[in-house]
Amino acid sequence: MPRAQDAQERPPPGGARGGHDRRSGIAAGKPAEHPEPSMSLDKKQVQRIAHLARLEISDAEAEHYARELSRILGLVEQMNAVDTSGVTPMAHPTDAGLRLRADAVTETDQREKFLKIAPAAEAGLYLVPKVIE
Repeated sequence: MPRAQDAQERPPPGGARGGHDRRSGIAAGKPAEHPEPSMSLDKKQVQRIAHLARLEISDAEAEHYARELSRILGLVEQMNAVDTSGVTPMAHPTDAGLRLRADAVTETDQREKFLKIAPAAEAGLYLVPKVIE
């Protein structure tokens, strides 16, 4: 869920022209208004999603998925409510650096040796039979 200050910092969707953001249904540049305190899905919405995904689910499964997906959306809503404005993004939770090996040649050049034992080679290249006509 976008925070009010985020909506003010971001450029409006659709560029400088302004306009309307079809995805969230809010006018460009205005903070989102959420009439319901929590996000949830009902059985009918889950059945619609299943239909769009070409999945066949029973009524009992639709009810189960509605509850589970609503729990997931509730967790996402909780995480979005946390103020992370002072948190620096990290690539790894422990901020560990990558262990890189030195970029050095570790194997001797054996190109000529392999070309000599190849069934067919010419001008330093392997010749292979034609497979596509």
